[in-house]
Amino acid sequence: MSISRIVLRQLIVGATATALTVAALAGCSSAKSAAESGTVTGSAATGSGKTIRIAVITHAQAGVEFWTVVKNGVDAAAKAENVEVNYQSPPTFDMVAMSRLINAAVATKPDGLVVSIPDAKALGPAIKKAVAAGIPVVSMNSGADVFQSFGILAHVGQPEYQAGYDSGLKMAQAGVRSALCLNGEVGNTALDQRCKGFSDALAKSGGKSQVLAVSVTDPTSTQQTVAAALASKKPDALFSVTASTIIPAIAAVKDAGMTGKLKLATFDLGADVLTDVKNGEILFAVDQQEFLQGYLPIVLLANYIRYGVMPAQGQVIPTGPNFVTKSDAAQVVELSQQGLR
Repeated sequence: MSISRIVLRQLIVGATATALTVAALAGCSSAKSAAESGTVTGSAATGSGKTIRIAVITHAQAGVEFWTVVKNGVDAAAKAENVEVNYQSPPTFDMVAMSRLINAAVATKPDGLVVSIPDAKALGPAIKKAVAAGIPVVSMNSGADVFQSFGILAHVGQPEYQAGYDSGLKMAQAGVRSALCLNGEVGNTALDQRCKGFSDALAKSGGKSQVLAVSVTDPTSTQQTVAAALASKKPDALFSVTASTIIPAIAAVKDAGMTGKLKLATFDLGADVLTDVKNGEILFAVDQQEFLQGYLPIVLLANYIRYGVMPAQGQVIPTGPNFVTKSDAAQVVELSQQGLR
C-alpha cells in the first residue's frame, strides 16, 4: 500500500468537512440546480500562472438523482481547490458517445482528467490516449477492477462485486431465497458486478438470484417489466442496483397486492428511497457516498498537478459500501435534500 489507512482516513474526513462547508457557502441546497453539465471556474493558478483545468467525463444521464449529487461534489471541489472544471456526459448510456467526449476533452489538453469506466473495452483506447499525452487521470464510480491497466493514478469508488456480495448476505440473513436483481444498464460492468456478487452471496446461503433487465430512464417500462416478472417468476425479494429502478418496482409490488410479502433493497439513496427505508418498506439502501466520488478526484488531481503528490497512487480509495437502514435513515434525509447524500 502506498498510503496508510490512517492517512487515507484523514484525507477523506478532511475532504468531507471542506466539501460540506463549501457546499453550504455555495448554496447547494437544491440538487436540481446542479443537474446540468457545465463549467465551474476558480481563480487559483499553477506555479506558472496558468489556471488549472480539469475535464470530467462520466457515463451519467442528465437529471438522474445519483449523478446530480456526484456533480454537486465536483462543483464543491472546484470551488474549494480554485480550479476550472468542465463536466460532460452523454445524454444516454452510450459508450461510443462517451469515448468521443473523452477524445474531445483530451484534444483541449486539460491539466487533468476524471472518468468513469463502465465499459473498459469501449473506453480503454480513449483513456490510454489521455495517459499517453501526459494527462494525469483519476477514475471514479466504475472501473475499480481495470483502472490500473490503463495507467490511471487512482480510483475513487466502491468495489462493486463486494458491495453486491455484502448486500446478498444481508438479504440472505433476512430470509431471502429467491430474488430478482433489477439492472437498468445491462452491460455496465459496475452494475453487472453488483448483480454477480449479490447472486453469489445468495447461492452460498442456498438461495438464487436472476437478473431482470429494466430501464433506468423509463419508470413506466420498469414497472411493467417488474409486474410481469412478479407473476411469472414469483420471487420473494427484489434487489435494484440503481435507486431509479426501485421506485417503479415498488409501485408494481403494490399493484400486485404484494406489499409486505417481498423483501426490497436497493443501491444508492434519494428522497423517495430514504422515505421508504425510514418507513420500513425498503430493507436497506447501499450508500456509496457519491458526493465524495465527485469531490475527491478533483482534490486529488489539483494537488497532484500543483505539488506532484498523490495519496493512494495505484490504489482504490473506497467510498463504500455503507448500508442505510430504518434505524439511521432519518439522519441522512436532511443531507439528501441538500444534494450531498
